[in-house]
Amino acid sequence: MGRILIQDVAKRYLNRRYNERTNDAHTTKKTITVLEHVSLEFQDGEMVCILGPSGCGKSTLLRMVAGFESATSGKILIDDQPVIEPSSDYIFVFQHNGLLPWMTVWENVELGLRHLNNEQEKTDTIQEYIDMVELEGFESYYPHQLSGGMQRRAELARAIVVNPELLIMDEPFSGLDFLTHLKMREEVVNMHQFIKKTIVVVTHDIDDALVMADRVVVMGNAPNNVVLDRKLDFPHPRNIEKVDGLRELRDELYLMLGVNYAV
Repeated sequence: MGRILIQDVAKRYLNRRYNERTNDAHTTKKTITVLEHVSLEFQDGEMVCILGPSGCGKSTLLRMVAGFESATSGKILIDDQPVIEPSSDYIFVFQHNGLLPWMTVWENVELGLRHLNNEQEKTDTIQEYIDMVELEGFESYYPHQLSGGMQRRAELARAIVVNPELLIMDEPFSGLDFLTHLKMREEVVNMHQFIKKTIVVVTHDIDDALVMADRVVVMGNAPNNVVLDRKLDFPHPRNIEKVDGLRELRDELYLMLGVNYAV
């Protein structure tokens, strides 16, 4: 479960600034093309990192995979079923903190297990995932009492406690300090190896992609197609500086995104 097939997908929005308000069906509407001819395939259990410049359509593609938006043309299939709406099998971790502020860490994580009638099973499962993200002892804390990194860890616990077939994350480390960022990155890799489910991550950080991903996708400026789709056959844990293939790929990715890494 968790195989994703994206077939010749395009996404266009009405350009409301240049469209007159009219009910005439024959009036040609001006549109903004965000994505065009995007075709990708992600295998079950892969962690995929999507890179690209701001405005290239990365987050839009993520929202379409999650079912929050529909494609203008083409189709997206998950396990051979078309994506037409959000599903409890696909969990989306947003760029900004999505914890409910009036609920404790325990109550936030519990949200995904309301269907369980066995209270002991529910309690054991919640504690297992809180422990997994190293928040034991903070179960009764509210989000405003936690650091940014702890909030992100609580959000990850809430996402994976439901055992989703697909976990989708949009810039999951944004706003974190450097050391917390590295720690969270390590935890996501460890979590992926533990749950073995498909994870799709949008990031601007090339090192994050090279350290975490089984597959790296690079998108060009909108509405360009995908400019790179490469599987990374390197074991974890990874040290970019000590693996020749990763060092060369990092240089290639920086140049592909318009930056000379040596600078």
